[in-house]
Amino acid sequence: MGELGRRLWSIALPVLPVLAAEPIYLLVDGIVVGRQGSEDLAALGVGALVLLVLGTQMNFLSYGTTARAARLHGAGRRSDAVAEGVQATWIALSVGVVVVAGVHATIGPLTRVLAADAQVAASAADWLRVAVWGIPCILVASAGHGWMRGVQRLRTPLVLVAVGIGVSTIGCVVLVPGLGPVPALGLVGSAWSNLAGQVIMAGGFLAALVLEHRGSLRPRWSVIVSQLRLGVDLVIRTASFQVTFAVATTAAAAAGVDSLAAHHLAQQLWALYTLVLDSVAIGAQSLVGAALGAGLAAHGRALARAVVVWSLGLGVGLAVATVLFRAPMSTLLSGDTEVAGRLVVALTGMAIVVVPAALVFGLDGVLLGAGDAAYLRTTTVVAALFGFLPVLLATRHFGWGLVGIWWGMGVFVAMRLIAVVARVRGDRWLVLGAETPDRRASEGATT
Repeated sequence: MGELGRRLWSIALPVLPVLAAEPIYLLVDGIVVGRQGSEDLAALGVGALVLLVLGTQMNFLSYGTTARAARLHGAGRRSDAVAEGVQATWIALSVGVVVVAGVHATIGPLTRVLAADAQVAASAADWLRVAVWGIPCILVASAGHGWMRGVQRLRTPLVLVAVGIGVSTIGCVVLVPGLGPVPALGLVGSAWSNLAGQVIMAGGFLAALVLEHRGSLRPRWSVIVSQLRLGVDLVIRTASFQVTFAVATTAAAAAGVDSLAAHHLAQQLWALYTLVLDSVAIGAQSLVGAALGAGLAAHGRALARAVVVWSLGLGVGLAVATVLFRAPMSTLLSGDTEVAGRLVVALTGMAIVVVPAALVFGLDGVLLGAGDAAYLRTTTVVAALFGFLPVLLATRHFGWGLVGIWWGMGVFVAMRLIAVVARVRGDRWLVLGAETPDRRASEGATT
């Protein structure tokens, strides 16, 4: 495996179950809710999409904090690295409160836009009214993952996520159909289960931060502003993902309830796949950030080569497994024959796209670890607007269904792959020192 491979996997392996836990829970959630009928499953797909968009839109709390904390940790400044987590948590709490208020004010129109069927939209709104209260908890956990990955503290997140997901899963199995003396809550039972697990996880991350950090817990506005500068690029990058994924959901909805239900299951499985790939990318973030923080440019480039090798291997493995088991997976995930048939189509597209996507994820991790967020922002937006989105609009217009959606994903991934390979082959991302490039640029602009 080599020394670099061992170091990469020493981070990727503990991160992998943490990343995979949420999509696995959502798949279980989908299976349990799906037994209630395809309309409930379609409603869960719409509601879960909104929650996913809102949670992942703030992923700079994880990725940005990892990049900043890893550089400080590599430079021997662990206390400052942990302090990044304190300030990221203040951002998480503040943004979470605003988001909850905003969703409650717009929940009806929001679900009606995403769901073509009025009953599906109403059920999705009922689910979301409960589940959205978990957004501040999701953001606090995201900030916690960020600073812990930066200082390479990996066991605590694993324990916290296992406990939270365990509570969510048990709650879903019990509350949705109603077991024993517990009344059947149906779809809303899924939302309450989701919320309970998120509250437990967030509480654990807050306790870990208080115990680790020995300094002041008050907001430090200079650090918060620096985090937000990096965050702007990451938010724009993530928004381009979410806009196209939302359009993909409307394209699936236009093809019928069965296609929308199958699209929801495919989305959750794709989320599981990409998070498996992201385990290597997060290892790259932590190690590349630490190497550049310590001034080791050659080591950073060697890590990039190792990431390419291992990401490609993971992508090929996932593609082969998907092709071999697409039919039984579809039957397992859905008790409805029509939904299962449409899911086979989506899994075929997934098997084709996952190999180049693996390389994109790995090299994204390298560049995020280097703090090269501005480049990733620009190239991702271009690929979304001029690659993915046009194919999705054509799919909705011509009725290509799930086939068109996965063609669009393929174009999106190919454009991003060209961009990240070109960047990593050059030297502009190899910025050395404890501070991320965005912070240096902002400080230079003010002097």
